[in-house]
Amino acid sequence: MVGQGVLRECLRDPNINLVLTVGRTATHVSNSKLREIEHADLWNYGAIETELTGFDACFFCLGVSSGGMKPGAYAHMTFDLTMAAAQTLCRLNPEMVFTYVTGAGADTTEQGSSMWARVKGRTENALLRLPFKAAYMFRPGVIRPLHGIRSKTPAYRIGYVFMAPVLPFLQWAFPAAVATTETLGLAMIEVAKHGSPKSILEASDILVLTRAAKGRAA
Repeated sequence: MVGQGVLRECLRDPNINLVLTVGRTATHVSNSKLREIEHADLWNYGAIETELTGFDACFFCLGVSSGGMKPGAYAHMTFDLTMAAAQTLCRLNPEMVFTYVTGAGADTTEQGSSMWARVKGRTENALLRLPFKAAYMFRPGVIRPLHGIRSKTPAYRIGYVFMAPVLPFLQWAFPAAVATTETLGLAMIEVAKHGSPKSILEASDILVLTRAAKGRAA
């Protein structure tokens, strides 16, 4: 869902010349700036490495819900998946800015009681140790989908149906706590272009970045 949002904002940005998506399925978006690679094995990029050079930024938005998953399986789908891409891209594009969509409550001590938070925190720590030009960990809270974007997770889609009437009010009442797919995309592009004094970006930091991006565009 976040990936759809950042893709939309990248394609709308006049200063972004090329966007490459890598995933198991096509986005079905048509745009002259967009190239797509359908790649089945997201833990191994050897077959497509020649296509992954020359990029300034990576917006890594892949992830799964931890619901019903055993720790080993969740770590494989979260830590292993992310690091396979990040280590490859860091080697091929050492001047790249890497942004990772993690989650509010990620545990960088890696010692807490919440399994998903430990795995997310471990992933954040490992990414920040890689020698990228910069890396940023995005920890959004509630995310409101806009512009027809829908979650690929069935349970989330059902939840959003019930929450749809309430989310605009929550965003108005608590603007730092509710991001949208649009504001997340704008904030991720903002750090890729202009950086941020913080590497770990909580919901309030994302709001500040969004306002900065909109201010530059005004």
